[in-house]
Amino acid sequence: MPHIPSAPLLLGNRPGSFPHSVLAERHPAIIQQVREAFPYEPAQHRALDELLANCTEGAIEPLPADAHDRDHWETWGLREHTGHSWFDVPWLWSESWFYRRLLQAVGFFGPGSWQGIDPFRPFKLAELDSAETDQELAALDDLADRPAAEQAQALLHGSLWGNRADLGFRLSAEGARAADAAPGLVADDSDRLWSLLDSADGGTLCLVADNAGRELVPDLLLVAHLLGTGRIGQAVLHVKPYPYYVSDATTADVVDALRRLTGAGGAAAAYGRRLWSALADGRLTLRAHPFSSAPLPYEEMPGDLRAEFASATLTIVKGDLNYRRLVGDRLWAPTTPFADVTAYFPGPVAALRTLKSDVITGLDAPTEAALVAAEGRRWRTSGTHALIQVRDSGKG
Repeated sequence: MPHIPSAPLLLGNRPGSFPHSVLAERHPAIIQQVREAFPYEPAQHRALDELLANCTEGAIEPLPADAHDRDHWETWGLREHTGHSWFDVPWLWSESWFYRRLLQAVGFFGPGSWQGIDPFRPFKLAELDSAETDQELAALDDLADRPAAEQAQALLHGSLWGNRADLGFRLSAEGARAADAAPGLVADDSDRLWSLLDSADGGTLCLVADNAGRELVPDLLLVAHLLGTGRIGQAVLHVKPYPYYVSDATTADVVDALRRLTGAGGAAAAYGRRLWSALADGRLTLRAHPFSSAPLPYEEMPGDLRAEFASATLTIVKGDLNYRRLVGDRLWAPTTPFADVTAYFPGPVAALRTLKSDVITGLDAPTEAALVAAEGRRWRTSGTHALIQVRDSGKG
């Protein structure tokens, strides 16, 4: 491991900071949205009220003794954080804990009649069924006549920028305005990404998915293209084991996206049928590892997950949250080498991410200076910039 200068963990206890705004403003807004989206019963409304008070003014509490995942959370730091303010523990941990507690409040984990009901499903389906999704799928018909290299690059960028559809990010007016701003790549290792895939010789791609809906669709299209062109022989799509961060993809969301594709007609339906067949014959596999929803960086991944990533030709990590987990949720100097902070990763890894939090690595000094001069700190969180970063064989 290279020597990496220390960087402070992101906490939510500084008023005016982006992490503080998520804990103090976004989480209460999410509770209200979820409350209004379902005809929940009195017990659930009481539990949501208690969660609202606890996450904004209270302290972290232990899980019930019979919670199915209590052992996981105690391994992940619950004992150490119990009794502390949500704002004083690592931001990544606090955010993840919020979604675990929200699911508990609405009865997702059961037992009971609300067991397994995704509280974010109405938002996901509304986005998936939107006119914007219709337009994006119709554009695939024109893409089919383009040269193969152009198709590949267009689908890669579709997967990259599809992340801007992140529902949690759009809960605030700031996020909604940023979605209309001009994009810009702050780092682009796409040539190295294609070089790794071209040398794969029918190898395996792991794709760690982020959001459902209009982000998951282009992720699936990219996988379908890579399988169809023979650049990879097998794909493993990592999704969340339960609803998480408002819009993070689960197995049910994959099924919804595939049905959307196959029902769209034209080139979109062809992509959908290819993926449907790939699932049936094992060329595409879904994984929902418990660690996918852990409040920890990937540096602390368990051995079985490490072995899976080690065997892949390439692992693509999608989205802002997964980037934070990949490099560590710290306030790095933006010029900290991406290869250094990912040196622990057991195989070649690529990050596709639009910037929606303060965490950033791998920039060159002139790029950072230009961004700061133009936008101050807002470039880190606005979602108007993106990156493609690759670390292969430990080289940066």
